[in-house]
Amino acid sequence: MDSLSQMCLGAGVATLVMGRKVPVKQTVLWGAVAGTLPDLDVLFDAGDAIGNMVGHRAHSHALFYLALFSPLLAWFISAVHRQSALFIRWWLAIGLVLITHPLLDVMTIYGTRLGLPFTDTPFGVGSIFIIDPLYTLPLLFALILALFRPQWSTRAAACGLGLSSLYLIWSVSSQQWLNSLVNTALPAPATEAVLVTPTPFNTLLWRVLVMTEQGYYEGFYNILNHGTAIEYQFFPQDDSLKQQYADHPDVARIAAFSHGFYSLDLQNDKLVLTDLRMGLRQNYAFSFLVTPDASSAATARPRNYDMGTTVRWIQQQLVAAD
Repeated sequence: MDSLSQMCLGAGVATLVMGRKVPVKQTVLWGAVAGTLPDLDVLFDAGDAIGNMVGHRAHSHALFYLALFSPLLAWFISAVHRQSALFIRWWLAIGLVLITHPLLDVMTIYGTRLGLPFTDTPFGVGSIFIIDPLYTLPLLFALILALFRPQWSTRAAACGLGLSSLYLIWSVSSQQWLNSLVNTALPAPATEAVLVTPTPFNTLLWRVLVMTEQGYYEGFYNILNHGTAIEYQFFPQDDSLKQQYADHPDVARIAAFSHGFYSLDLQNDKLVLTDLRMGLRQNYAFSFLVTPDASSAATARPRNYDMGTTVRWIQQQLVAAD
């Protein structure tokens, strides 16, 4: 999720655990700091564009490493504020803040390797977009209330966390229901994989991606317009190209990271490698140029993205509900 959501989640968890043992401002501050720490991995350069992409949400998001780091940070906080008697309490609070960060990230489709060093698998439920105001706002309002009314801080944090968690449950339930609906009427019989994810900033308009050997289908479903058939657009792909370059290191990395939801094209003697999971309507967040012989580092393709156009298109789709 975005940094604001993670900071609000961290501050909310810390406030709930610490209660009135320390000043609320202190708890909110350290909860927000710990809540955003795992994302500092973006400051480190992995050497190439694909390495930077797949390296994000890796070791800094691994539950094992975060569990080891949490007592050190808790000791530092309790030492700074001379609260040695509250070390265990801080340890519990910081531990939960650090662990809930990658668990929330797992709800997005990006891919979070929280099982390191035991497994390199990138996990991603994909039931919520990376930025969703309906998830973040309850937490933000709860923190504002806690800061201005410290006597209500614990109850405010509990309400904020409860409402945001209910929203996550709604997103997963909607996704599972739509998955079942999509699989009853697939656009092609030889389907390899199906992905259902929400469009930006909401959980009402969903994107459906269907992979086949000949290419992929993209369609959208508006929950407010229940019962309407999904209209798919087909994008052909050369499957022999994927087979030819299956052992290419860059292709293999994206294939594994995207769980097979990727496209590969040959343009001007270079391979165009695209993660199809993030983005929509042929405008994807992660697309790269790689050399067929892997003689040079992958470079990111510039993205022609207009946020205003995307938001207006989503609004049009939602308003189109009967």
